Amino acid sequence: MHTEKYAAGRLTRRRFTLGGGAAAAGALGAFAARAGATTVAGGRFDLSVPSTQLIREKTPHNSTVLQSFAFDDVGGHIYTIQLMEGGIRLSGESAPVSGADRAAHGDLCVTKLSLAGAELGSMYLKGFGHGVAMGCEPVGSTAYLWTESDANPDSGYGRAISRFKFADGTVLSSGSSSPAKHRPVPGSTSNQPAVDMLNRRLLLRYRLDGEVRYRLMSLSGVSAGDYTAVYDDIPQTGVEDGEVFQGFTVLGDYVYQLTGTAYTGEDGANPPSGHGNTYVSCVDLRTGELVQRARTEAAYSLSYREPEGMAVQLSSPRRLCMGFASGAAGDRKVSVYYKAQ
Repeated sequence: MHTEKYAAGRLTRRRFTLGGGAAAAGALGAFAARAGATTVAGGRFDLSVPSTQLIREKTPHNSTVLQSFAFDDVGGHIYTIQLMEGGIRLSGESAPVSGADRAAHGDLCVTKLSLAGAELGSMYLKGFGHGVAMGCEPVGSTAYLWTESDANPDSGYGRAISRFKFADGTVLSSGSSSPAKHRPVPGSTSNQPAVDMLNRRLLLRYRLDGEVRYRLMSLSGVSAGDYTAVYDDIPQTGVEDGEVFQGFTVLGDYVYQLTGTAYTGEDGANPPSGHGNTYVSCVDLRTGELVQRARTEAAYSLSYREPEGMAVQLSSPRRLCMGFASGAAGDRKVSVYYKAQ
């Protein structure tokens, strides 16, 4: 579960002022050019179409709740991310670490799955963040993953984003010099990336001066440490006051957002008989306007059923995918459902 609750409301777009100097001028030039640009590839998903099961109740490497996931559309794999479970002792640690401490420190577990949901490998990330969103950038036969990094000791959420190669059985530390930590918006917190491989763009969700925003940038630019190619920068909207934000993804001109909570039992506020309080919304990155918002009953028959993470699968037709955690505490499972384009 993502514990940050953002009372975003239905905000309207405003121009965002970047930092000073030549870098800012270049970024604003790219942003201004975007206003009259031709629509990029991708089209829009209709959130009212029925959802279809891709995988149901598969077992990731750790027993904790799914946080987010991404597709390697070249290799044909799914990568999931979770907070590390308690009781694990990694090399260099003097004793097993509790799950609460892992969450506070931003320690994560990445699992590589087949498209049928079978585990194919895993790795650990120390000090990276909460795993709210992730991206996968295939380069030949190698999968490079994008996640938040440099976890804030006060919240456990990332203050930067990083790109790294998936390597089964390895442990990466955000405190080391590698992988590089990208900070496209200086001073921001809760940095979370999603990747649009169709258009080779990266969407950064970030928090600055109390406001949650999205910034769409060049993927190759961010990889090289050049953050000046900014196509759009808008405030987050489409999330109602009090809703729990659970993930986002991007394709073309649109960001898709997921909100909701786990079932609370028939006597609670979110009973299984009501089929859940999960909503999906679509926001136009060019205008900042909410395009569509719909409740989804996908996977309503799961026990527990907590919405967790979104991703686009570049299949034919393309798929807008939603993740769900289910099962008992200490034995959580992963399910993915999709809406076809």
